Amino acid sequence: MRLAKLHEWNVAPAQARKIQEKLGSAWEGQDRLPEIRTVAGLDAAFVLSGSQALKRVSRWNALRDANRVIGGVVVFRFPEMAEIERAHAVLPLRFPYVPGFLSFREIPVLLAALGKLKRMPDLLFCDGQGYAHPRRMGLATHLGIVLDRPSIGCAKSILIGRHGDLGARVGSWVALRDAKADGETIGAAVRTRDGVNPIYVSQGHRVSLKSAIALTLAVSDGVRVPRPTREADRLVGEVKREMVR
Repeated sequence: MRLAKLHEWNVAPAQARKIQEKLGSAWEGQDRLPEIRTVAGLDAAFVLSGSQALKRVSRWNALRDANRVIGGVVVFRFPEMAEIERAHAVLPLRFPYVPGFLSFREIPVLLAALGKLKRMPDLLFCDGQGYAHPRRMGLATHLGIVLDRPSIGCAKSILIGRHGDLGARVGSWVALRDAKADGETIGAAVRTRDGVNPIYVSQGHRVSLKSAIALTLAVSDGVRVPRPTREADRLVGEVKREMVR
């Protein structure tokens, strides 16, 4: 499957900021969903190869110094959540590690992995932020706009924003708000399993926050991390272990 290229990826951080700001005008925060028959989880992992890989480094240094990136996608039939296809790709890294611009490191390889699928999924779940981003252009939002596809960000930690108390039962959620933007709602803390830490859900593209929460809960299966992104994480982890043997 051949995918169109919306803009260049190998750019300086200052140009990346301009791209993010320009893409913001294309963002859709309301539901424009097709009939959802397939959903996919996407994730990326970073690898430091060559002689430098033998050095013992911190996790932050490993992210900063990585020179290759693995992208994985796992597709499921919805709502049955039976896996029907998976693919991965590996590319050299061109963009430096700069917080707030991780989509420029991850999206090229995710597009390469998606390009190996027989058919584009109806809905994309990304392991990362969507609208809950300083410039409202996290990975899920950026990818959704590039593909003009509904997308949802499912992050394991907060990038920006705060939320109030959250109920302990699965399905409970509370708004994630940005105090620096007059308390704008930018996502939600969602309990996907009784008593465990929440997942931070935010709109990617072409989906309302209400629908993003409902769909995230629909693909969760009693584990904190929703199944699509969990399986994508497992896929890229397996590929990474094979690469560093």
